[in-house]
Amino acid sequence: MSLVAPGERVLLLYPPGNQFIAAFFGCLYAGVVAVPAYPPRRNQNMSRLQAIVADSQAKVALTTTSVLGNIERKLTENPELASLQWLATDNIGSDRANEWQELALTSNTLAFLQYTSGSTGTPKGVMVSHGNLLHNLAVIHRGFEHTPNSQGVIWLPPYHDMGLIGGVLQPLYGGFPVTLMPPAAFLQKPIRWLQAISRYQATTSGGPNFAYDLCVKKIKPEQLKALDLSSWKVAFTGAEPINSNTLKEFAATFSASGFQNSAFYPCYGMAENTLFVSGGLKVAEPIIHLVDGAALSQNQVVAAAASSEEVRAIVGCGGSPNDQKIAIANPESKTQCPDGQVGEIWVSGASVAMGYWRKPQKTQETFHAYLADSQEGPFLRTGDLGFLLDGELFITGRIKDVIIIRGQNHYPQDIELTVQNSHPALRAHCGAAFTVEFKGSERLVIVQEVERSYLRKLDVKEVVRNITQAVTAEHALQVYAMVLVKTGSIPKTSSGKIRRHACRAEFLTGSLNVVGDWSLNPLGKAKFRDLQADVESLLQKVQTSLP
Repeated sequence: MSLVAPGERVLLLYPPGNQFIAAFFGCLYAGVVAVPAYPPRRNQNMSRLQAIVADSQAKVALTTTSVLGNIERKLTENPELASLQWLATDNIGSDRANEWQELALTSNTLAFLQYTSGSTGTPKGVMVSHGNLLHNLAVIHRGFEHTPNSQGVIWLPPYHDMGLIGGVLQPLYGGFPVTLMPPAAFLQKPIRWLQAISRYQATTSGGPNFAYDLCVKKIKPEQLKALDLSSWKVAFTGAEPINSNTLKEFAATFSASGFQNSAFYPCYGMAENTLFVSGGLKVAEPIIHLVDGAALSQNQVVAAAASSEEVRAIVGCGGSPNDQKIAIANPESKTQCPDGQVGEIWVSGASVAMGYWRKPQKTQETFHAYLADSQEGPFLRTGDLGFLLDGELFITGRIKDVIIIRGQNHYPQDIELTVQNSHPALRAHCGAAFTVEFKGSERLVIVQEVERSYLRKLDVKEVVRNITQAVTAEHALQVYAMVLVKTGSIPKTSSGKIRRHACRAEFLTGSLNVVGDWSLNPLGKAKFRDLQADVESLLQKVQTSLP
């Protein structure tokens, strides 16, 4: 590529498919740093894309004629994007292929920037080297026990680590075929995913928890007969909290189609470790540990009976590869936690990325941690909470998302699940639980999407009653405010995760797409939000004025 010199960044804006893959490998061959990003939709806000361009300092954007046509009008409104040199690669022939010259790449050469789907602030570009890629691909290959006879089916977006590294690069590394399908094809009709597995007799496929849940809810019993899932040996699941009930329901529903529960492969990963951190054994059943919820709120792991009132089922995410170390550390004291105690998950190994692009202080804080008691390190601080038990890693939540009320820790995903199960009008995987401070105390707020079919007939009082009763019964918490929002309006990351901090910000500014709300606040909801917004604004001013 003569447009840019080796080491410079190039933005990739493509729909899922071969054009993106060709552009990504073109960047690797040219020694330039690929910056994959979602192609913006027609009416989509461009702020995230602008932030990525500004941070990466990309000068060139590769795309297709179609995508470029869709966003040309927006370029006039966004000077940062308009200043890029845009190149539609579907108009480029192969006549210059002979001009390519091999580059001297090393394991430390930067391969691409994986921008994290952060909930607040500027997105961070994780620097993934060629060495990181090769190591993580080898780890996945061993863990999934791939062979040249393996067969993949992947619908995950290629702009994120799971879709790109697990879905595109892993089959190439292992020398086996993969069938790729657009994420929209799966989301519109989940059965298409299972039909592809059945048709191509795939051995490896998977996705986040919600994908399996969607199949259970959307696929009709009469459609099961036409499916043959007996070839499916690695049904990986990760990227979001794994619900044991989802695994049980999926296995029960699709056992008639030949699916085996032992195919489930719960795993844990993140962009900062290239992708894969931990996973189980291919032939083993998922490990589900029943713990006491009250003890867990105090960071202790106490086994509980299934009949216990406060039992919580946590799915194990396997163990650490032999050439990598996982440690559980107290996030405050940085001392190592014993087995069975909740702490921050720290990771050390050759898959740990080089750091965050142009963020040396954040890189130092996140990628160069040392245990205070043994001085062992450096470790990657994942920001995730979990515990080890007999070598198995269990994830309990994110540090920044933990809700602390009256000294007790509560995990938002647990509260959100309780809310969504309380009434059929509430959409699964489309809610946020967080706190706001009011009169010196943390108060619980729920923001929850409503199913489209219920928008015209929504009984707000009934839904509010069901939610408050369920949250009180399950978590012994009082809901302080509740906002029911329009279908598809809750803030999410580009990979589909709930942006709880963005939800909180929209709640405070009154900018949620409300279809019904309720609050305990005697001042009234509007005044409450105005008060909170004033407090937040004042705090920001104070912080920025400090030396």
